[in-house]
Amino acid sequence: MVLKVAVIGCGSIAKNRHLPEYSQNSEAVITAVCDIVEDRAKETAETYQADYYMDYKKMLKEADIDAVSVCLPNYLHAPVSIDALNAGVHVLCEKPMATSTEEADRMIEAAEKNDRKLMIGHNQRFVPSHQKARELIASGALGKVYSFRTTFGHGGPEGWSADGTDSWFFKKDEAFIGAMGDLGVHKADLIRYILQDEFTEVGAFVETSAKEKADVDDNAALILKSKKGIIGTLAASWAYTSAEDNSTVIYGEKGILRLEDDPVSSLIAQYANGETVRYELGAIQSNDEGGQTTSHVIDHFVSAVQNDTAPLIDGKEGRQSLEIILGALESVETKRIYALEK
Repeated sequence: MVLKVAVIGCGSIAKNRHLPEYSQNSEAVITAVCDIVEDRAKETAETYQADYYMDYKKMLKEADIDAVSVCLPNYLHAPVSIDALNAGVHVLCEKPMATSTEEADRMIEAAEKNDRKLMIGHNQRFVPSHQKARELIASGALGKVYSFRTTFGHGGPEGWSADGTDSWFFKKDEAFIGAMGDLGVHKADLIRYILQDEFTEVGAFVETSAKEKADVDDNAALILKSKKGIIGTLAASWAYTSAEDNSTVIYGEKGILRLEDDPVSSLIAQYANGETVRYELGAIQSNDEGGQTTSHVIDHFVSAVQNDTAPLIDGKEGRQSLEIILGALESVETKRIYALEK
């Protein structure tokens, strides 16, 4: 049975990822869209031959839908997702999933209570180089992993967001957190996935120096320690003005893995015995023209619902990654290393 979906929020992430990827999936059909800006909702509906709404609660009551994508400002992720789950529809929610662990717990509880799927849109797990690195580490090819550095930075969301420099991304009451929540949470999720390890401690510095209108962080640097004793750094920035950096480097006993750190080879394995293996696995998705055409998130979500399987990034996984970012905020506030929940 074809999955009937709605998209709540018709901004850039919906326009460039969710809507076209649902449209390209033969197992899904877009039946409704919702946005508080009527022209945006109407135009989107016309493009995809769907019904449009300006009130998502009205849409949940009236529209014939099985699932929704929640593509809204961060502070709305949890309440809208919970309402949708309680209405009996499956939810794919953009990251970060919530603004607190309490909100995340309520989302997870709503999904379980209503027997619905809840997936968080951490697309970096689907990047081929990241999946290959996870496989190599799990196989023992790198030996004991010692440390890592992972980075996600670009020139800022004003070049991506539908509202440009007036975007909600820069407003604390709507975004709750800046580059660390926009980009850093992706890398927090990714490094957990690649290492198959959880983090126990985090320390952080944040700064607002590049975006004059922002009242959230535009540069963040974290240091992390895992249960296995792996230490590393995570950087998130809206101040990489000339080029995007989406790289990760893993340092191990038997070699080094360089992910998305070379324009040609998406993964380079440099071994201590002198051997170098270059993998050309396809480009990582990007906001720039010529970026990967699909994030694979939508296809995975549709498949999970259709086949009644657990999504790769369910609510509990999303919560674990969110907790790292929340812990970083606590570290900034207290100027101390913050111990994460066990």
